Amino acid sequence: MTKRRAETRQRLLDAAFDAFAEEGFGRCTVEQICERAGFTRGAFYSNFTSLEELFLDMWEVRSGQMLREVSGVLESGTDVAERDLRAGVEQVLRAVPLDDKWFRITAEFTAHALRNPPLRRVMVARENAIVAALLPVLEALLARVGRTVTDREGLGRAVVAVHDGTATQCLLEPGSTTAWDQRVTLFTQVAMAYSVPASR
Repeated sequence: MTKRRAETRQRLLDAAFDAFAEEGFGRCTVEQICERAGFTRGAFYSNFTSLEELFLDMWEVRSGQMLREVSGVLESGTDVAERDLRAGVEQVLRAVPLDDKWFRITAEFTAHALRNPPLRRVMVARENAIVAALLPVLEALLARVGRTVTDREGLGRAVVAVHDGTATQCLLEPGSTTAWDQRVTLFTQVAMAYSVPASR
């Protein structure tokens, strides 16, 4: 990909992010995104086949950023609260701040995908790939506090479920220490439920 094409693609992704967040995925058109980005429809279709493909590309980029941020906590050289699982969980969660705009976009796109079986299958495959990439990071965190994962698939699914549910609560009650504490507690309990103390 040339530098110019990469820049065009990024401008379209940035414009789409703002449009999806403000207008909602289902109400956005290719023309609206092109107008925001300052391009023609031709520029859009030389990079993406549809708004759905654009979203999936956006999702992949942001998921990669999230994985790098979480991995960065473990690789930073700072102690991830060795032997203190809750403190370690909180440290990792703070490295990935909740994003109100992105949450709205993904919630609306998920609803859209539920009405479209082929797209729903694509989303499931993408989410499974993200969980597969995240699991080694979770295992490394648990190893830091002396625990071994007993059910990798169960842990992955539980982490996604807890993230989605507690993110909603935290975003509905911004600044609530109760919602945040419950988020940390639930993640900690999930980590405990799917791991055991490492054998000596």
